[in-house]
Amino acid sequence: MGYVPHTDPQIAEMLKAIGVEKFDDLIKAIPKDVRLEGGLDLPPGLSELEVTARIQEMAEKNRRGIESAGFLGGGSYDHFIPAGVAAILSRSEWYTAYTPYQPEVSQGTLQAIYEFQSVICDITAMDVANASLYDGATAITEAMLLALRAQRNRPRVLVSEGVHPHYVKLMQTYAETSGIELERVPLKDGRTNIDTLKQRLDDNTAVFHFAQPNFFGVLEEAPSLVEAAHASGALAGVSFYPVSLGMIAPPGDYGADIATAEGQCLGNPVGFGGPYLGIFTAREKLLRQMPGRISGATVDREGKRGFVLTLQTREQHIRRGKATSNICTNQGLNALAALVHLALIGKEGFRRTSELCYHKAHYLRDQIATKTKFEPAFDQPFFNEFTLKTPIPASEAINRLAEKKLLPGIRLDRFYPGMDNMLLVAVTEKRTREEMDRLVKELAAL
Repeated sequence: MGYVPHTDPQIAEMLKAIGVEKFDDLIKAIPKDVRLEGGLDLPPGLSELEVTARIQEMAEKNRRGIESAGFLGGGSYDHFIPAGVAAILSRSEWYTAYTPYQPEVSQGTLQAIYEFQSVICDITAMDVANASLYDGATAITEAMLLALRAQRNRPRVLVSEGVHPHYVKLMQTYAETSGIELERVPLKDGRTNIDTLKQRLDDNTAVFHFAQPNFFGVLEEAPSLVEAAHASGALAGVSFYPVSLGMIAPPGDYGADIATAEGQCLGNPVGFGGPYLGIFTAREKLLRQMPGRISGATVDREGKRGFVLTLQTREQHIRRGKATSNICTNQGLNALAALVHLALIGKEGFRRTSELCYHKAHYLRDQIATKTKFEPAFDQPFFNEFTLKTPIPASEAINRLAEKKLLPGIRLDRFYPGMDNMLLVAVTEKRTREEMDRLVKELAAL
């Protein structure tokens, strides 16, 4: 049975209304040699039982990541997720909750958003947070657009080379199609070159974006970068790693105007790259320029506490010319996962997770530096991720260790041509002493 529900007479009627005799007339522009004449060459159909067995056979050819000790990072991190997160998320109330546009039937959804916003403001020390965006890349890109709206006479944007390359690519896509002048600020010894930054900041600069820690794992001198941006009249935007805030200063403490993040590390599995969670926070003065939606608390006419959408600046609701973004939703279930995760581990658990990531990463780097020919690329402070110079191509090291069920890190030549001998290694609280010692042993053997 075909998937098109129209009958032959209906199709004939539509073709007549369009002004053609047959369907082939509609696809004349498609070369005949690429058309699927006669349909797909598929084997005979199978029963459900046979299909299940066949899919299982194919699936067994994959190497399960859980069987390997993984030291992968670069924006996606293998953190422990309490079983309670999935148990609470799987309740039918969350999957069937009504759209938040009608508060009389969506109080649960609105309250969850409100609590998520509150927790995000708490850990970032920022004034306001929205209901979430798609991922870290869209969050920092929307931050760039916010800054340009808030600084209308400043068309230029500066972004550190230490910001995730995927994020910068998305920023460039928006910039190229919108006439935005986007310029990258180089690194020096793994950190943003503050002298070059000061030289490039001028009266046309709307915002300077950096990452904390940056893509190479290095902790930036955040207060100095923010101070330099503000001295020129520009805003300062930071892309932060949420788990790190259990130890290092939050964006609000060093004066960032906009702070965004990839929230996957909070209660969301790595999941083949998604779905993920964009975190977006800002100073109160920028509230009216924020993208997406914000849930607020209020009271009804009987004095009972309730929740409503207090900001929804998308073009479906207001005039297109005044809309701040075409983002029309939020990652509701992913944001709820982050909220439940943080609520379950609590403040002490959040701090302890951060400390474990930090100390384990430093133990591993010290062991690698003293017992192998792999050398730290930068002599700078770092949190849970660090870059190594490899004595053989990083791709070769990865392939050889993968055969021994070790995933030692990410090859940086994927992002930066010429960095064939650079490896990015990440450590989370899930990595054991045994796994780390085994990685050191295998790296030494290489």
